[in-house]
Amino acid sequence: MKCFIFDLDGTLVYTLGDIAETMNGFLESRGWPAHPVEAYRMMVGRGLTNLIRAAVPPEHAGSAEKLYPAVFTLFEARGVGSSSPYPGAADALSLLAKAGASLAVVSNKPDPFTTAMVKSLFPDVPFRFVHGDRDGVPSKPDPASALEAARACGVAPTDCAFVGDSDVDMKTAVAAGMVPVGAAWGFRGEAELRAAGAMIIARSISEIPSLLS
Repeated sequence: MKCFIFDLDGTLVYTLGDIAETMNGFLESRGWPAHPVEAYRMMVGRGLTNLIRAAVPPEHAGSAEKLYPAVFTLFEARGVGSSSPYPGAADALSLLAKAGASLAVVSNKPDPFTTAMVKSLFPDVPFRFVHGDRDGVPSKPDPASALEAARACGVAPTDCAFVGDSDVDMKTAVAAGMVPVGAAWGFRGEAELRAAGAMIIARSISEIPSLLS
């Protein structure tokens, strides 16, 4: 592998607590029921609009796009919050970079939040491409952003490992012609990753540098 493209939430960074607290704060402000933190494991991964759609009461799911600006503002105000890299993430990224691998991040988190979080939590990692969900670019599992990342790194898709913790990430990798690497330490678990096409399962991010050989 010459290039490693990573998902962000649940792959490089544990963000579930901040996501749950922010969304639950919004729900409670509307008088709607909140959800346990663990319930958000199955709501995240498909972008903010779909997160809203999954979290609000079913009768309000059709209003997700109208609710988006208010929720966006709450996440913007929280910033990085208490989110932190998974243990070993910085070391693994450093080893990959020192070995000459190109690094990238492709997320369905809104682009401003993605770029700010990566800059804050991984200031010394030489990522070649970092982008989240952007207007005019299809969200994962469409392969557009993954292929854009490969081009930015000057690497053929077949020489890229796409590392992520959800079915969305594995489907993205398959569609892009990349090697799907399941992050079993993340939000979803090994069964979902295998069912979605993972060729390799890693149980710790510390295992990722071994893929170079």
